[in-house]
Amino acid sequence: MNIELDVHTHTVASGHAFSTLQEMAMAASEKGLKLLGITEHTPSIPGTCEPIYFRNLHVVPRVMYGVELMLGAEINVLDAKGSLDVDEDFMSMLDLRIAGVHSLCYRNGRKEDNTEGLVRVISNPNIDIISHPGDGTALLDFEPLVLASKEHRTLLEINNSSLKPVRHKLAARDNNLEILRLCKRYDVPVILGSDAHISFDIADYGYLRPLLNDVEFPEGLIVNRSVSVFKSYLGRAE
Repeated sequence: MNIELDVHTHTVASGHAFSTLQEMAMAASEKGLKLLGITEHTPSIPGTCEPIYFRNLHVVPRVMYGVELMLGAEINVLDAKGSLDVDEDFMSMLDLRIAGVHSLCYRNGRKEDNTEGLVRVISNPNIDIISHPGDGTALLDFEPLVLASKEHRTLLEINNSSLKPVRHKLAARDNNLEILRLCKRYDVPVILGSDAHISFDIADYGYLRPLLNDVEFPEGLIVNRSVSVFKSYLGRAE
């Protein structure tokens, strides 16, 4: 499968990643990507950058080493109500807005409440992608998420990092298989995400490819195959 983009990555600015923005862009160029997203964590994650970092994103060129850059954030979902840790004014500074549940700052609820809250996030017109919904941090009912994704054109991510054995995300494989089966059934596109925290991991989807094969997931439902498909789906067509 042809891969043109990876839009869920982190640099040293996130506090627990290990490559600079320029190192990430250089690696993306060497791997033949056309588009790279840099999505630093927002303030509820310990050690990440201050809001002034995002306010100054305008100084960064949006093409580097021949690779188009989208500079955004991975925004924290804080609770089962779908509360986010940044407001709309903050989000207006970003090229790309991913939202996800992280154990360091999420107040867990019952499965039905977690699901309802994440559906609320999916329906937020400011949010483009839901990061690693299948990693098991929150108990979720995936069918309502997939149907909400279809309705609001907010992409669900199949996250490679969650599937690494070292992460001990024991539910991640089965959860992501379920998401893929539901997306195939309802004809809902997904996005593959490396969640790279070092340049070597950019566009590394090695752990999730066996899941795609197991489900016989259609390549036509994977937006990473084309920058134009990705942008068109999110309403960013040039």
